[in-house]
Amino acid sequence: MERQNIVICIGRQLGSGGHDIGRMLALDFGAKYYDREILNLAAKESGFSEKFFEQNDEKKGFFKTLLNVPLPHIGNNSFFTSDISQESLFQFQSDAMLRAADEDSCVFVGRCADYVLRNHPRMVSIFITASMDFRISQVMNKDGLERLPAQKKIEQAEGQRAAYYNYYTGKRWGHATSYDLCIDSSILGMAETEKFIAAFIRKKFKL
Repeated sequence: MERQNIVICIGRQLGSGGHDIGRMLALDFGAKYYDREILNLAAKESGFSEKFFEQNDEKKGFFKTLLNVPLPHIGNNSFFTSDISQESLFQFQSDAMLRAADEDSCVFVGRCADYVLRNHPRMVSIFITASMDFRISQVMNKDGLERLPAQKKIEQAEGQRAAYYNYYTGKRWGHATSYDLCIDSSILGMAETEKFIAAFIRKKFKL
């Protein structure tokens, strides 16, 4: 029997409102929301410390191993030493996503979710962009930064996100051909952008 869960995967530029739009979509469709929450889920299911997932979160997997690092195992109070690659962390995270998508309707933000869940029969992939001025303003307000540091933060974060996505998926981060829908949230505003995306999803799945 075909799964009826809806899986919404969101890629986003920093400051575009992707997190907030994702939360609104989760409420709209009665879905579970996963952004950084997936790191905690992956840590619990793998038995490794969440800090290792945080340190490698949406970063390109150049490093072969993290050698001689004590990894706390959740199953007991002992510490042990192990070799673990960033690719292994990506696999743990991917497995957690797949299990979550099997159980419930979900909204996933970032972390190559559209690629990981590409075989799910009811997955839709969205990329949320916005004008640079809009994004800079959002980051300035959220982080209390001046304009130039805010722009630098955006450029650095997006460079990491693009390298991570391109490395693991073989596709191009933010490129229209990589997603079902790309939309500029600075045109309609976040609330109306969410409504537009929700209408698109309902039409796609004939809800």
